[in-house]
Amino acid sequence: MAAETATTSTPILELRGVSKTFHGVRVLNQVEFAVRPGEVMALLGENGAGKSTLMKIVTGIYEADPGGTIRLNGTEIRFTNPRQAISAGIAMIHQDQNLIPGLSAAENIYLGREPLNSLGLIAWPALKSESRKQLDALRQTIDPGIPVGRLGVGHRQMVEIARALSLSAQLIIMDEPTDALSDVETGILFDAIRQLRNQGKGIVYISHRLGEIFKICDAVTVLRDGHAVVSGPVADFDEAKLVHHMVGHEIGDKYPHVAVATGPVRLRVTGLSAPGIEGISFEAHRGEVVGFTGLVGSGGTELGRALYGALSARAGSIELDGRQLSLRSPRDGVRAGIAYVPEDRKSEGLIQIDSVKTNMSLTALRRLSTVGGFVAHRREDQVVSSYMQAFAIRTPSKDALVATLSGGNQQKVSLAKALMTEPKVLVLDEPTRGVDVGARREIYSLINEIKTQGLAILLISSDMPELLGISDRIFVLSRGRLNGAFDRKDATQDAILRRAVA
Repeated sequence: MAAETATTSTPILELRGVSKTFHGVRVLNQVEFAVRPGEVMALLGENGAGKSTLMKIVTGIYEADPGGTIRLNGTEIRFTNPRQAISAGIAMIHQDQNLIPGLSAAENIYLGREPLNSLGLIAWPALKSESRKQLDALRQTIDPGIPVGRLGVGHRQMVEIARALSLSAQLIIMDEPTDALSDVETGILFDAIRQLRNQGKGIVYISHRLGEIFKICDAVTVLRDGHAVVSGPVADFDEAKLVHHMVGHEIGDKYPHVAVATGPVRLRVTGLSAPGIEGISFEAHRGEVVGFTGLVGSGGTELGRALYGALSARAGSIELDGRQLSLRSPRDGVRAGIAYVPEDRKSEGLIQIDSVKTNMSLTALRRLSTVGGFVAHRREDQVVSSYMQAFAIRTPSKDALVATLSGGNQQKVSLAKALMTEPKVLVLDEPTRGVDVGARREIYSLINEIKTQGLAILLISSDMPELLGISDRIFVLSRGRLNGAFDRKDATQDAILRRAVA
C-alpha cells in the first residue's frame, strides 16, 4: 500500500542529472534518483559505485558539479554544509559511525540540540530523559549516561540510529544500518522503519544484505560505475537480477563452501572467562570454520579479543596444538600463532592515513627484518605484492593510502595483514561488514583456500546466511556464555535464534 501511495505523490527528494568529479575522475554521472513520501527506496551498488557520494551531496557534505538539479519537496536546493540539510529535514545514519567516543550516549544523540534550562545551560535531567525515550523506542537498555567509547559496535550503531530518529526528519538516509546488528536488532529497526513509512517519511536504504531489500523496501535504484542503471518497484526484481545489475554479470554461489577433511584439534579453549564472557569451552580443528553468533553484546567480539590477547582472561585456558598459552597482549597472540581481524576495520584494524604496504606488513615486521633488526624492503615489497595479487586487491599501487580504497578492498588488506603473520588460528570478527556482494564472494573463497591449508578459522558473524553458508560448526552465544552448538547439517536460522534469545 505504501509503495502505491508513494508513486502518485510529489517526491520528497528528486535528483536530475547529478554528477560529481574528484581530481578529474567522474564518480557520479548524470544520476536520476527520487524518493516519495511513505516510500522506502533501496539504493544499491558495489563498493565504489557512488552510493555514499550521492547521499553526501544530498546532505551537504559534498557539492555536486555544476549542472543537474536537486529538489526537496519541489524546491531546488544546493546545500553547502550538513547543518543546512539537517535544518531542511534530512537526517543520515552513516556507515562509518560519526559519534564522539568521550561523550555519553545522550550527548551524542542530542549533540548541538541539547535542551537548555532557564540559565541557558544544558538541562541534564531533560537530556537524559529525552535520550531514554529515543533508546526505548528502539527497545534498547543502553544507559544514556555511558560514554559511547565503552559501547560495542552494535550498541554504538543503535545510538547512531536513535540520533537520526530524534531529528524528526522527513527524509532519513540509512547507510548500511544493520551491518553491526543481529537479526533481533535488525527486526527492531525494521519496525521503526515501518512506523516512519506510515508517518509519510521518505527513507533511503543502502545495504549489501540483499535479503533485507525484499523485506523492508518498496522500490530500488541500482548504481554501477557512477550511473543509475535501473530503478523500479522491488516487486519487479529478484536477488539474481539485482546482483546482475550491480556487477554487470552473473555471479555464482554466493556462499561457496568447501568440505575439508578436518585434522587434529588445533585450538582448545576451556572455561575461558574475561570481561564480557564467562566459562567458554570449545575446540576447533585444523581445516575447520567454526562460527559464533548471538545478539548484540552477547560476547562474540569479547571472545575474539580474549583469544588474541587483547582482553585479559581471569580464568580458563587456551591451548594451541597442545601447548598452553599465556596471552597478556596482542603481541603474545601474534607470536603464538593467532591472528585477529576486528569488526571495526577503520578504527581498529587499519591505519587509514598510511599506505597499503605499511598496513599489510605492520604485524609481520619480524618476518621481514634482517638479523640486525632492519626491515628488508625488497623482501617486504615482494611479499606485499604477492598478497595483493593473491587477494585481488584493487588499488593503483601498494603505496596508495588505505583510506582511498573501497570497503571490500580495505577488508582484503585486513585479511592479508593477518595472514602475513603466518598464523595457525585466524579469528574473523564480522569479516564482510560493509562489503558488496562481489567482494564478499572473494572473501569467502579466500576463507576456503585458507581452510585447505590447515588453519582453524573462527568466524564471528551476525549475518545469518553467511554463518550458515560458510561454517562447518556453529556455536551460539547468549549473555557472554555458550548456549547452543550445531553441526552444519543441523543448523537452521530459527534454531540458532531460539538459542540466542534464550
